[in-house]
Order: sequence, then C-alpha cells, then structure tokens
Amino acid sequence: MKIAVLVFAFPPKWLAGTELATYDIAKRLVSKGHEVHILTSLDKGLPKESIEEGFYLHRIRFSRINLLGAVIFWLPMLSKLRKINPDLVHAQGIGMATPALMAKVFFNIPYSIWCQGSDVYLPWNFKRPLSKLVFRHADAVAAFSENMKKEIQKISDRAIYVFPSGVDLQLFENLTREKARSNLQINKDQKILTFVGTLRPVKGVKYLIQAMDILIKQKTDIRLILVGDGPDRKALQRMTEDLKLGNYITFIGKVSHEKVPEFMVASDIFVLPSLSEGFGSVNLEAFAAGLPIVATKVGGLPEIIKEGENGLLVESKNPKQLAEIILLLLDNPELRNKFSENNKLKVKNYTWDNVVDVLEKMFIDITNKHQLQ
Repeated sequence: MKIAVLVFAFPPKWLAGTELATYDIAKRLVSKGHEVHILTSLDKGLPKESIEEGFYLHRIRFSRINLLGAVIFWLPMLSKLRKINPDLVHAQGIGMATPALMAKVFFNIPYSIWCQGSDVYLPWNFKRPLSKLVFRHADAVAAFSENMKKEIQKISDRAIYVFPSGVDLQLFENLTREKARSNLQINKDQKILTFVGTLRPVKGVKYLIQAMDILIKQKTDIRLILVGDGPDRKALQRMTEDLKLGNYITFIGKVSHEKVPEFMVASDIFVLPSLSEGFGSVNLEAFAAGLPIVATKVGGLPEIIKEGENGLLVESKNPKQLAEIILLLLDNPELRNKFSENNKLKVKNYTWDNVVDVLEKMFIDITNKHQLQ
C-alpha cells in the first residue's frame, strides 16, 4: 500500500508528541512493506526531499500569514499528493485534513484523520466549520481516548475509532536508575520530580512551579527537572527566580528523543499538570520507566491513569493540591513501588508495534471499501 501521511511539523527540529509519533508510525509501516510518504513543513537548513528510515520525506515551505499562509501551504501539498498518487492519505490532526479532503475531491483518494488532542480540545480559528467539513467526508476518524471521541462527536455524530498512541520500549532497555543518575550527575539520595513536554500555557507548568514553592517548605531534598522548551520558558524562569527556587528547579531545555528515557529513569515521580490533554503520550514513557504519575483530571488522562492503581489525579490549576499529592507520594515509598510495578506491566499494552497493527487494519479497511465503491 502507498500511504501519504500529512503532519504539520517533523523531527529533527520538532520533537513533541505528534511529530515523534508520526516518525515511529512511518518506520513501522515501512517495515510492514508499505511505501510511506511524509508531507510536512520545511525547516531552515533541511532538504525539501529526502529518504529517512525507508520512508520518503517531502518538506513544503509554510508562510505564517494566517489563512493565506495555510492556503499557500495546502496547494503545493495537493500538487505533491497528485504526483505521489497514494492509495490513502492520512492526516495527523484536524488541521492537516484540509489538503486530504482536497485530494479526495479532486483525485478520489480516500483519507483518514487521527485527532491529536489540542486540535479537539483547544479553540482555534474556523475550528467548528472546518472540523465538521473534514469529519463528514473522511473515510475514517480516530481518537486517542473515549473522552476525545465524545468531544469529536459533539461536532460530528459519526463512528470514531479509538486507539492510543505508543511508546518505543527499546529506548528503555539497559537503563538503570544508578546509571541514569550518574550520567546526569544527580545525587543518588535526592528526590526528583520530572516534567517532559513543551513549555506552553496549556501544559500548566507554572502551577507545578508554584507547587514547588509549597513543597520546599516541608522538604528540601527535592528537585524539579523540566525537560523541554517552548514559548513559556523565559516567563517560567523569571517565576522561578522571583520565588527563589533556582536551587530546586532545573530547566534542561530541548533534548533528543533518545535522551528522554534517561531523565525518566533517573526520576522518582513524573508530573503532568496540563490544563488540557487528549492522551498525554509522554505518560507512556513514564510507564516504561516505572514511574508513579501525578497528573490532572483533564481530557483522556483519567482513562490511562487510574486513581490509586498507577498514579494519582488532581484538579488543574491547583498548586496547593498538587503539592499535597506529590508530598503524599514522596512520603509513601510502598505506594510509589506499587504504582511503579503496575506501570511496568501496563506499558506492554502500548507498544508501537501494537498501535501500528491497529492503524494498518484501519487503512486496509478504508482502501478495501474504497475499491468497492
């Protein structure tokens, strides 16, 4: 099968959940014998055309001029799809589904959409009319969670596939806490809280920093490590300085995807204080590292983080409650160990091989039905 995957951004510059997931999906589809073409935006210094891990990569210039910029981006993407002539177009997110719809209208190519979270939960220009349009004509729509499915069906009352994102367990092989802490120069006795993600408002990191201000008044042997970069970084660093938390919070910045497991394995608790989250793929990496999780009760998070089983949930925007729950876990090693063991077992359900098997079946169903039309 020849598959074209549309995603707005892609590694090596962009390393958030959707970009990394698309990379993993492409590799595994190639290993299953499919011809895969990734169509994405062009980053400075990178070639417009290349082959990586067996898949074809097509980068198209994007101009940030609101709707006009999007149209200028979509038209050459549509032209590229005509040349590739795939059996199926798959859009990673609602925003990338417009050129997929255009390819169906003009070239009779079926398409699917896998909603990514922020495209469903957060507001954006023309969200409702565009979503209704691309959902109506899509041959398949997928969501990460039942919660996301319900949100989609508020816009379009149609059948929705539900399956999660995945994790590459090979990245965690041969990693031990002792080795990871030694490599990262972390004191073996210090309690480490870790956040991994893009530093933007929806991730709620400012509330985690405020929680640290509460925590250090009761425990001084803790440290918060923030792995990732983003538009909020300078403001969060100023907040850290204003609260005099410089000795307790470390901003690591952007790291390679292969380096993230080392930070996870070196930690004691993973914290995700998001204000909105479709699924939180980073939680799967925490599972693989055997970390207990403290997260907010938003989006699809309660579907994968079961209260008292593999983590604890708190209200969003509530630093006091966040601090109390983190302290509860820090003071209860038996509970942390229970969550850790449960997450090591739970992660086996979320391997990329399993996820891509389901995705491939969806693609085959679409193309088979399209051939019968």
